[in-house]
Amino acid sequence: MAVETEGPEDEPSVPNHDDSPDVSVPEAAVRGQRVLDLLDKAIDVQSALVRKNIARARQRNPEATPAEVIRNLERMYVSALAGTGAAVGGAAAAPGVGTGLALALSAGEVLSSLELSALFALSIAEVHGVPIDEIERRRTIVMGIMLGGSGSATITKVAERTGQHWGRQVVAKVPAETLRQINKVLGRHFITKYGTKQGIIVLGRAAPFGIGAVIGGGANAALAAMAVRAGRRAFGPPPISWS
Repeated sequence: MAVETEGPEDEPSVPNHDDSPDVSVPEAAVRGQRVLDLLDKAIDVQSALVRKNIARARQRNPEATPAEVIRNLERMYVSALAGTGAAVGGAAAAPGVGTGLALALSAGEVLSSLELSALFALSIAEVHGVPIDEIERRRTIVMGIMLGGSGSATITKVAERTGQHWGRQVVAKVPAETLRQINKVLGRHFITKYGTKQGIIVLGRAAPFGIGAVIGGGANAALAAMAVRAGRRAFGPPPISWS
C-alpha cells in the first residue's frame, strides 16, 4: 500500500524551464530604452546650445565662411570627445579608485559623449541650413550621423529615396510620419551598435592606470572621426556663403 500512496507530492521538485517566464527580453528592452532616453536627453539639452556652439567656432574669425566654421566644429568635436575619454579613463583607472567607482565615472561619461555628438551633428545641420526645430528631425540627424554608413543606408532605404546627402534630401523634406518610421529602425540599430561600443569602452576605461586613458581617448577619437565622415556624407559640400 505504501507504493500506492506515493504521489506527485512526494517526488522531488524539478523546475520546468520551458514554462519559466523569459525575463531577458523585457530586461533588454528596458536597457535599450535607457540608451534612447539618454540620447533624447542629450538632444534636448544640446539643441538650445547649437547657435552658441557655432558662434564659438567663429570666435577667432567672425568673417569665417561656412566651410571654415564646419572645419572648426569638426576639430572642436574630435578634440573634446577624445579629451573627455582620456580624462575619464585616466581618473577611473587611477590608484585607489575602486572598480565600482571607475565604472560609474565611465558610465557618466557616456552621457557627455552623447551630448557632444548631438551638439556636433545639430551644429553641422544648422550651418547647412537644414531645419532642426522638430524632435524627429533632430533624432534622425543625430542617430544617422552617429551610426555612420549603416545610418545613411537605413535612412535612404526607409525613406525610399536615393541619391547623395541624405541630410538634405531626407531630413529636410520627408514628412514627420516617415521620419518616425526611420527613427524606429535607427533606434534599434543605435541600441545594438552604439550601446555595445560604449559598453566595451566603459569597461576598457577601468583598465590599469595609463592603459585606461589610452583606451578612452583612442576609442572616443575613433567614434568622433566616424561621425565627422558621416556628417560630410550626410550634407555634402558646405554652403558658399551664409544665408
